Amino acid sequence: MTYVGKPVKRIEDARLVSGEGTFIDDLSPLPNIHNAAILRSPHAHARIKAIFLEEAAKTPGVIGVVVGEHVKALTNPFPVGVKAPIKYYPIAVEKVRFVGEAVAVVVAKDRYIAEDALAKIKVEYEPLNPVVQIEDALSSESAVLHEEAGTNIVNHRVFQYGNVEDSFKSADYIISKKFTFPKVSATPVENYGVIANYTKSEGAYTIWSNFHGPFTLHSVMTAALKVPSNRLRIITPKDIGGSYGIKSGVFPYMVLMGVVSRILGVPVKWTEDRQEHLMASSSGTDRVTWIDAAVKKDGTILGLKMKYADSVGGYIRAPEPACLYRTHSNSTGAYRIQNVKMEAIAVVTNKSPTGLIRGYGGPQHYFPLERMMQIISAELDLDVIEVIKKNLITKEEFPYHTASGGIYDSGDYHKALHLALDSIDYDSFKEKQKAAWKQGKYLGLGFACIVEPSGSNMGYVTIALTPEERAKSLPKSGCSEGATVSIDPMGGITVRISTVPTGQGHETVTSQIVADVLGVDPASIRVIAELDTLTSPWSVASGSYSSRFAPIGSSAVYQAAQKVRLKLLEIAKSQLDTTVDELVMAEGKVFAEKNPSKSISIKRLVGLAHWNPQGLPAGIEPGIHESAFYTLSAAESPNELDLVNGSVTYGFVFDAVQVEVDIDTGEVKILDYTTIHDAGKLLNPNIVEGQIMGGLAHGLGAALYEELAYDERGQFLTGSFMDYLCPTATEIPNVTIKHIETPSPLTPLGAKGLGEGNTMSAPVVIANAVTDALKPFNISIDQLPLSPDRIWSKINNKKTMQI
Repeated sequence: MTYVGKPVKRIEDARLVSGEGTFIDDLSPLPNIHNAAILRSPHAHARIKAIFLEEAAKTPGVIGVVVGEHVKALTNPFPVGVKAPIKYYPIAVEKVRFVGEAVAVVVAKDRYIAEDALAKIKVEYEPLNPVVQIEDALSSESAVLHEEAGTNIVNHRVFQYGNVEDSFKSADYIISKKFTFPKVSATPVENYGVIANYTKSEGAYTIWSNFHGPFTLHSVMTAALKVPSNRLRIITPKDIGGSYGIKSGVFPYMVLMGVVSRILGVPVKWTEDRQEHLMASSSGTDRVTWIDAAVKKDGTILGLKMKYADSVGGYIRAPEPACLYRTHSNSTGAYRIQNVKMEAIAVVTNKSPTGLIRGYGGPQHYFPLERMMQIISAELDLDVIEVIKKNLITKEEFPYHTASGGIYDSGDYHKALHLALDSIDYDSFKEKQKAAWKQGKYLGLGFACIVEPSGSNMGYVTIALTPEERAKSLPKSGCSEGATVSIDPMGGITVRISTVPTGQGHETVTSQIVADVLGVDPASIRVIAELDTLTSPWSVASGSYSSRFAPIGSSAVYQAAQKVRLKLLEIAKSQLDTTVDELVMAEGKVFAEKNPSKSISIKRLVGLAHWNPQGLPAGIEPGIHESAFYTLSAAESPNELDLVNGSVTYGFVFDAVQVEVDIDTGEVKILDYTTIHDAGKLLNPNIVEGQIMGGLAHGLGAALYEELAYDERGQFLTGSFMDYLCPTATEIPNVTIKHIETPSPLTPLGAKGLGEGNTMSAPVVIANAVTDALKPFNISIDQLPLSPDRIWSKINNKKTMQI
């Protein structure tokens, strides 16, 4: 490989830094586009008694107002992958269930008129008791959000693997803890945007949106719109201002604006503002976890019992409750634990609905799991590194089969751990820490091991159903992705991908792969990243999620390029009077390996395919246009024992973080952050570094700053960046990044996913470091974010108790 694995500069950056990017707000695909504004509920839970639209409708420039009853008449509730009878429409119907839920849509000649008209709509509400906290939703005494369900528990499953009860009976210690993870957003630079047009003559919807997939939601949208799948065309621009998962949550607005366009007979454009995004777009789930560990005196973990409950907000909507099950296959993380009991619960609460967000389920899972490793070492008075080593999977055990069905493809976790320890000089830090405590300075060192799943198996979501329920429905498996490579009659190479990149550099890496396969310069290749569901090579599993480009998307590109290569070699074989095995493709030509003077240019071979099809060898079709769809056999459906390999590749992250805690203010200062990654073969080291830093910034936010907060009445408290704090460049610490590479034996390039690991590791490794710093106060962190007031309160409560 000449280009793959090299730090090739990103080709996307030229247009982005020069102002030539194409975002949703840059598009004006149709004439007569009107603008929409949304009236939102001020109540967390209330019945809608009446809506008075007359004054708004009479506003000059307004062409119509749409409410829930209008939308309900033309749509079905969105389908969801659980049996709970929850009806979710893209606008409130009869009840509102979270602050910010859409109640009415005004469409006018411009956004200013539409916004003014919103103030003229009067809504009569009957307030109801809200359910805000997860533990309240678990109670049978709480108000029920969806009467047809009769409960706020919308999914509940219990799994048991190995011999859990015996492991607990033979344990020397049973250690039990409870942990709380906050509801957080992704805060992309660009918020949601939709342009929708209904064509009456075709009975078809065309929707332009910065929707990034996954395309399982295409079927969800067509079901809601009650149209055949080829009557919903989704077009995504090549630049969508970041996503980190959250822009899959735009799909209800895509349906809503499509229906509004149908009702009012004009194309409709809606652009979300920042307050709307924080209040009502989507978020990660908040979670409460109860965990019990059965442990031997030497620190060996014999078994785990984990009960976790997620709040999915006012409605459960696709792809939920997948957050509960995303880490099911790697539920024991990097550790050799074969006895596991898991109880997974999803509840509805009067908060905004949830969905995909970077690390999906990983931060919520690893916070309690990796906190327990430190807690176990403290309870047993053992060094935390020795406890980690004792339980860590060894190199010789790969491919490692987890208790719940995961198949870790490759790794050397101990090598990564030792590389981290060598980087930070563990022993000298412990001495420095003791000296600092004596001087009133509180230094701490935390560790975290993260198995990073990538290339998700579509079938993992069905683990939400019992084996009996799964048997009655269509089996789901696989991780397929498509790509097309074509060469025009003049030799121009074009690649069309369906991974819907959101800033990760897919275009650059795609050009590197195709350049290596075809022996050409990457600069000669044009990559088309805009997605069109009527013309792009997509599948139901396509899209940008689960760090799937490196293991799956790149493999589809590689296979499509290989098809083109083989076709060119077959043509060259007849021209050079040799066999394919003797030919080499490099530097823009094909030549005989043992006789390089015997050659022909790729451009001429392409010319033969287009201009002289009669001269092609028998069985070779004219033209150069090849598509490939890639999947892996490891992505099978769950079996009758609820075993499932939820991803096809598994990377590894080992973090070591040094902090200082100011006990007078509660402020946490990160002194140094060391992160070791194993993502198999690195396709482009420059892009890898950027992805790691992005994931780390997300993780720091959840650790120290970010929380979508609500009061006891369900009122939203963090509706702007004045209240919802995000880390900026000045908050990013000194970061040392190092790599080991254990290539995946499953993917053609040996690559695994990367970019979400530190989102999963940063919250818990910082919590571990802060706990270590506050060891003299016997404080243990069990809740995030670690805001100064929360830490200060813990410290002062301890001081008061000591007095």
